Amino acid sequence: METKPLMHQHGGDLDAIERKYGISKAEILDFSGNINPLGFPESVKTALAQNLDIISTYPDKHYTALRAAIGAYTGANPEHIVVGNGSTELIGTFIKTVNAKKNLIMGPAYSEYEREVSLTGGTFDYFPLKAEDDFVIDLDALLAALTPEIGMFVACNPNNPTGSALTVSQLRTILTHCKETGASVMIDETYLEFADNLDEICAIPLAAEFDNLFVIRGTSKFFAAPGIRLGYGVSSNEAFRNRLQTNQDPWSVNSLAAFAGERLFTDKEFHDTTKKLISDERKKALAEFSTWKNIKAYPSSANFILLKLLTDKITAAELFEKLIVKKMLIRDASSFAFLDESFLRFCILRPEDNAMLIAELKKLVEEA
Repeated sequence: METKPLMHQHGGDLDAIERKYGISKAEILDFSGNINPLGFPESVKTALAQNLDIISTYPDKHYTALRAAIGAYTGANPEHIVVGNGSTELIGTFIKTVNAKKNLIMGPAYSEYEREVSLTGGTFDYFPLKAEDDFVIDLDALLAALTPEIGMFVACNPNNPTGSALTVSQLRTILTHCKETGASVMIDETYLEFADNLDEICAIPLAAEFDNLFVIRGTSKFFAAPGIRLGYGVSSNEAFRNRLQTNQDPWSVNSLAAFAGERLFTDKEFHDTTKKLISDERKKALAEFSTWKNIKAYPSSANFILLKLLTDKITAAELFEKLIVKKMLIRDASSFAFLDESFLRFCILRPEDNAMLIAELKKLVEEA
């Protein structure tokens, strides 16, 4: 297992790219940020524009209407729902609240998990998902690694950057084991809404059964709303929810974000259109890559695909440089734990944009 913190870059940092390469961020096709290519729902945009006066009032301290909307959308009990300033705030607040001395993170993983653990003074190990297994978890090995010394287990599901997912059956086994050993479990479902098999991998229904579980989601990716900073979490543990809210700043979600959230979760047409677009384009891309000799594409339940270069003629970093001058931004995935310079990740955009990226990749990788 790997314990040394790694320096990670985040996808979607268009301002940094603009400064470094002198390319206007408005001209860049961002395949690195994993954000819904349809953009923020027009229905909510219109409603916000017509109700900007709400910035002159404090939001409801208990966010009753917002939690009800989230409950209707997810099936969770609104009493079990907490909201925050983006999922990142909830990740940090949960980790601080648990304050486990030893933590196990399923990796490769989003860098904020290790950062927040380190800020609390805790230590962590990574439990590795292996490329040779298509990043599918070895459940027996994980259970063996979840010893009584581990106070918290963290997993992103579907996982970023691999796209692999834990099933409800596997999650139940993990939660039962962690309940016996006294460990808390955090499942980050940032990308779950993009999955074709959502009901088979969603942890939220398990929250009512397991009080050691905290499930986190946000609105940045599926709803293309990173700027409103709205995240939410689900836990049936009242004592934990009270501690979480004590550790959280009051009015963490602003009036505009709360107003938007009450409407984001009810726009079923937007939900269905997004799911169909991502599903169709993901299948199309995976089918195309399956015919290539110099790239392996890993199965994905998310809105991105992890690729491994099977040639030593070019690295992910070199591909990044060649594509950015063509105003296409991908993610060099070598900064993730357990991945090297042969791994890259791209998210699914509109069909014409995906076709353009895949054509360029073919020229650079297959025809080099």
